[in-house]
Amino acid sequence: MPIGTTASMVAALPDLSTIRKRKGISLAEIATHTKISTRYLEAIEQSEFDLLPGGVFSTSYIRQYARAIDYDEWDLLAYYDASTRPEDDAPKVRRRFKLLGVLRVPEPIVRLFAPEKRA
Repeated sequence: MPIGTTASMVAALPDLSTIRKRKGISLAEIATHTKISTRYLEAIEQSEFDLLPGGVFSTSYIRQYARAIDYDEWDLLAYYDASTRPEDDAPKVRRRFKLLGVLRVPEPIVRLFAPEKRA
């Protein structure tokens, strides 16, 4: 889970197929654009992550799907992480953005412009 995200927030993931349909995007369009099989896209929508190929392929497919429907990929990856890891393991996905006012800035950029700490 991302830092600052509770288990109940992750458990409340909205229906991804509804989001996709509201935007007028079909699974076939996403499959054509991303080159991901529709059965894997359906598995992502139904949170059946055990049907995905695993490893880096699963996270890549989830990211591409989230981008295709304009959904926050880190929220979806956090949900994937929370639903696939054993209860006693620590979370593996962490938020890679910092909130600066209302602007979400990737952490590497924040570090680039952060004042240097001198010892």
